[in-house]
Amino acid sequence: MRRQHIDGFNASRKLRTYIAITLFILTCLTTSIRAHAQSAESLSGVKKVFLESFGQGESASKLRERLTKQLQKSGKLQVVATATEADAVIKGTENIWVVGYYSTDYHAASATRQPIIHGFLSVELQGKANQPLWSYLVTPRKFRTGSISQDLADQMAVKLLAALEPANDTPALPASGGHPDAINLAGAGATFPAPLYLKWFESFQQSHPNAHISYDAVGSEAGIRMIADGKVDFAASDMPLPSAAAPESKASFLHFPTVLGAVVPIYNLGGISRTLNFTSDVLADIYLGKIKKWNDPKIRAANRGADLPDSEIVVIHRSDGSGTTFVWTDFLSKVNAQWKAAVGSGATVHWPVGIGAEGSDAVAAMVQQTPNSLAYVESAYALRHQLNFGAVQNAAGQFVQADLASVTAAASGAAGAMTSDFRVSITNAPGKAAYPIASFTWWLLSADPTGSAKKPALQELLRWMLTSGQKECSALGYAPLPREIIARELQSLGNLK
Repeated sequence: MRRQHIDGFNASRKLRTYIAITLFILTCLTTSIRAHAQSAESLSGVKKVFLESFGQGESASKLRERLTKQLQKSGKLQVVATATEADAVIKGTENIWVVGYYSTDYHAASATRQPIIHGFLSVELQGKANQPLWSYLVTPRKFRTGSISQDLADQMAVKLLAALEPANDTPALPASGGHPDAINLAGAGATFPAPLYLKWFESFQQSHPNAHISYDAVGSEAGIRMIADGKVDFAASDMPLPSAAAPESKASFLHFPTVLGAVVPIYNLGGISRTLNFTSDVLADIYLGKIKKWNDPKIRAANRGADLPDSEIVVIHRSDGSGTTFVWTDFLSKVNAQWKAAVGSGATVHWPVGIGAEGSDAVAAMVQQTPNSLAYVESAYALRHQLNFGAVQNAAGQFVQADLASVTAAASGAAGAMTSDFRVSITNAPGKAAYPIASFTWWLLSADPTGSAKKPALQELLRWMLTSGQKECSALGYAPLPREIIARELQSLGNLK
């Protein structure tokens, strides 16, 4: 009998350690030698670049060679031999793995099968004093010619060269009025943005040696309770709070969106290497317990030609109070009347079926270890765990997989819909290119002026997150905030007394 809770991952200390280790492996972007002489302070000043190693393997070497070739071919950038000659340095990492095999001859020996490969390339462009100028993460195109290394490098070259166009250079944003003498802050909350927050806080501390920031990824609900009890200085949540009030508390909070992300359906299905399509009704019916097997007619109808097994679906969900769960159930409540009536939305819900695991890493790890399983996590966790994640049918009827472009498309109309305190849902957003299970994630600060001694430090950190920090988020698969929203937040932040 399966346990309803996954032991070994429920300790937040283990979660923080695991995220820190995998984040190091994923990015390799903040651990390079700090003796570079690059001089660019904005994208418009970048004319010469140096490409650091993307890793130790053959695929990393091929990616670097291909990207170098494409950048030189453009005539817009000069790729130089050393960092000291460069205006900016391109740092990055690649991760490429085999998800399955195929053969046109079913009678052929297994040794002749061809591997089906997936992966990603994550890069960051750093200028003067290692200042982040731009970052991005690309995944393989659905239809491509040539090797995966060529595809990833070619896509990255196009994105970087487009970013260097004058119209895309980020204008100077308002600086803070001064730097607090010391920044000692503790936060807690959502696992959804935890990989990015840990990278942000590390980068901030490198440019602010007097800063000491800790973050406990305990889930949105627990983080909200901790800030309500005065145990932390800020909380992170993937769900906007009703009337900006904490549960079971009279405290109220200010909401500040920090980044955009996506919740994706992940699965472990042996023999299926293609990306599966999921309609909203299929996802709802699986979690309602109405669809029990992978070869159900509704799943087959959306995945014609896929050899779906006659196997029971092992349904996995979060067991703790989670903003990721809120985003998932908020979407299902919008698109499926039976789900809305029977289950509804929230950080915690009464699940009709399934096995619970605490934290996003635990959910991803359990899917990785459990054949025929399906669950939901933020897309960064799917990539780190090398898991397949599906395309979801959006409001326009298109099957869309989560990436930076589709998440950004989902937020395209968010600025106009936002209230004065920045709370808005963007699940099931309109538009053919929009990924339907996308969300902002928020920083929560106390609206009570009591204990304002740390307010300058909180403002300084948040201002950095909304400016320099936005240039780092894409390397981890998170989409930066729309400029209009950033401008409104900076204005609101400047008005705080």
